[in-house]
Amino acid sequence: METESEPYVRLATMRRLHQAVSDLATARSLADTLQAVVDGVVNGIGWELAAVNIVQPDGDLVVAALSGSDAADSLLTGRIGSRTAWERRLAAAEQWGALRFLRHDIARALETDGIPAWYTPGPEPRFADEWHPEDQLLAPMYESGQAGDLVGVLAVDRPRDGRRPGAWGCEALQMYAAQAATAIVNARLRSNMQRALVRLEREQQALRASEESFRQAFEYAPSGMAIAELGGEHHGRVLRANDALCRLLGRSASALRRWSFVDLAHPEDVGVLLRTSAEGGRAELRLLRREKSGESYVWVHLRNSVVADAADGPRFLLTHVEDIEDRKRRELHLAHRASHDALTGLPNSAELRSRLAARLCERPSARPPTPVESLDAAYGDHRPDASARHENYESYEEYAAAHYAGEPYATGAVAPYGTPAPYATEPRQPDETPHPYPPHPVTDSGGHTYDFTQDPAAPYAAPATGYETHTHAVAPPPEGMPDNGVKGLAVLFCDLDGFKPINDRYGHHVGDAVLIEVARRLSGGVRDGDTVARLGGDEFVVLADGVGRSDAEDLAVRLRTAITQPIRADGRSVRVGASFGIGWARCGESPEEVLQSADQRMYVEKRSRSRQHRRAI
Repeated sequence: METESEPYVRLATMRRLHQAVSDLATARSLADTLQAVVDGVVNGIGWELAAVNIVQPDGDLVVAALSGSDAADSLLTGRIGSRTAWERRLAAAEQWGALRFLRHDIARALETDGIPAWYTPGPEPRFADEWHPEDQLLAPMYESGQAGDLVGVLAVDRPRDGRRPGAWGCEALQMYAAQAATAIVNARLRSNMQRALVRLEREQQALRASEESFRQAFEYAPSGMAIAELGGEHHGRVLRANDALCRLLGRSASALRRWSFVDLAHPEDVGVLLRTSAEGGRAELRLLRREKSGESYVWVHLRNSVVADAADGPRFLLTHVEDIEDRKRRELHLAHRASHDALTGLPNSAELRSRLAARLCERPSARPPTPVESLDAAYGDHRPDASARHENYESYEEYAAAHYAGEPYATGAVAPYGTPAPYATEPRQPDETPHPYPPHPVTDSGGHTYDFTQDPAAPYAAPATGYETHTHAVAPPPEGMPDNGVKGLAVLFCDLDGFKPINDRYGHHVGDAVLIEVARRLSGGVRDGDTVARLGGDEFVVLADGVGRSDAEDLAVRLRTAITQPIRADGRSVRVGASFGIGWARCGESPEEVLQSADQRMYVEKRSRSRQHRRAI
């Protein structure tokens, strides 16, 4: 650089410096900016060699660009010097304002610190301000001036005039280093922004590709898929449905958007659907399907996935709906075959016992025992004392007086069926409401104990756990006692009379035809909610709930009359008789005990009739 006594030369230098700074601003990338920095030093400030060392993320400095010597460029570019060594070298140098001058003698002492450097061969200096080949001039670059973080170090060598720079040369290099630091920081920001934009664009492309893949998988899936609203007032409302779901439910996509899965679910399956929607998971349930012939329910396997947002939480449900109607039909068919008789199609013995078990509970009835129910063992009282059996008394009053002799009835007399007598432990006032419950626990003839010393409504208002929805099965009074109108679950045990001779004489195919016709007549003679089951052989059982004693007797007569009508089988007419035993299901008994009781009554009835009235005609 020319001497300071030549203003016109300094003006030319300023023009070159201005051009170098302008080149920094026009660089398009970080690499271009770094190369422009070192080129500006060589072309604009008057140095033959320049290198820029940039701070890396780990703190060390790498030679990022070099200008003025191809040999030095290939030797030094990319080499790394530690941050510690650089700080030591900057501390050992002389301070020339913001610059650092490292004399050749000090530079020799630091040759082993690992800092990438080059040395220009040449003779020893002949005068004081002549540049030594091993001298180094360093310009540290900081963000936001000297107070910011270190950006890098600009190293220069071989001034064109061979002398150490004067005040003007140092000022120019210092100003240029500050501009270079700003340009490098801005280039880094642009580079980071460009990388972020590229990354964002790639992510958006990946997202678009993923959305397109999801759209195609959603729209063209062979099974039904839907996106449903999660939470809020319209929980479960269909937001989007694919073609397969529209075909499955017989509705268009626009029509489905007016429905929610709760509206489409079978009333019995709503609870299962809500649990699955809230927690995600899978369930098998029925959905309403519209067809040309009307509406029906179709069995589906439904899987819900809760799609969540990291910031906002759950957003919607992705529902997968698979048609399992055929599988369910096969399962129901197999279940029907396992629970029904193959010949007659009636429920078999296992299904009969299952239905009885579902109607009974282990605990006896929790309502106050009436005198009628205290005789629930009339046909099989298990008490060892024979005198306790009602058959040993000429009237119920006699029996009840013996059984309830200790009960302080207010009137001193035993009340007949249908008029429960009030209990009282002390005289009742004329305006006092009678209390129909005893003031202490009561035990009936079956050994069942009832404690009604609390509020009479308590057994109904707060039933024990497990019986909240159970209605206890009770029995009407036995034969020989007044009918009080109590209705219960009647068990009619039917045994065909004269069936074996027909089976032996005409063959099993005729016997099978007779059993099928008997099953048809029994089924046609009962109500829709009653059960007709075949135990095996020629034994049938009828369950009729909500009937009284006289109703059950009338039903047995009607069924016997229907069975004894002639039956056409294999071109001939045959007739069979039937014996019925009427039992009653009571809570506290097992299905086996109920069936055994009805079976015993059937044999009592069979023996009570003459053989000619029982045999087939």
